[in-house]
Amino acid sequence: MIEALGVPHTEVALVVRNGRPAGFDARIQPDDVIEAYPARHLPPGMEHGALLLRPPLPASDLRFIADAHLGALAQLLRLVGFDTRFDNNFADDEIERLAGEEARIVLTRDRELLKCRTLLRGYYVRALQADGQYREVTERLDLAPCVRAFRLCLMYNALRPASLDEIDGRVPEGVRERHTRFVTCDICHRVFWEGSH
Repeated sequence: MIEALGVPHTEVALVVRNGRPAGFDARIQPDDVIEAYPARHLPPGMEHGALLLRPPLPASDLRFIADAHLGALAQLLRLVGFDTRFDNNFADDEIERLAGEEARIVLTRDRELLKCRTLLRGYYVRALQADGQYREVTERLDLAPCVRAFRLCLMYNALRPASLDEIDGRVPEGVRERHTRFVTCDICHRVFWEGSH
């Protein structure tokens, strides 16, 4: 019934039926009063994890998968250190499968995708521009305390430390003279180092 009103189950952390917590499987009677709450707007006294359908994850453990409408948001999330899968060619069923297998939160502008039964966590991104999307997701999921900027490749979501031997011929000579720590992406083969600014 909640989804019939347009609210995906992935955004509901607590259902209250006639003043008491209930599950999604509760049978609704004609005179029932049903309330649905997202994790960040719970009523006083109902913040306890045992009552929640999906207790909030610590922001430090959050991993995302973004649909085709959110490529720029995916890059911004990677920029600030959040593992975010994105491929413009991911089909909805593949997003659903990867979200389940890899414990990822689905970020999408497609409400119907969030209504897939097997999805446990997801968020419908309302903003249309990437900077607004980033602010919205950061506020909604309280990401700011866990930002660890520049630890992931913006294109391929992974970086690892690189030895000086590995970077030979891949960085300008002056950079090699001034820096001793480098990281590389094994997919795009780019090398990164701390900038002067």
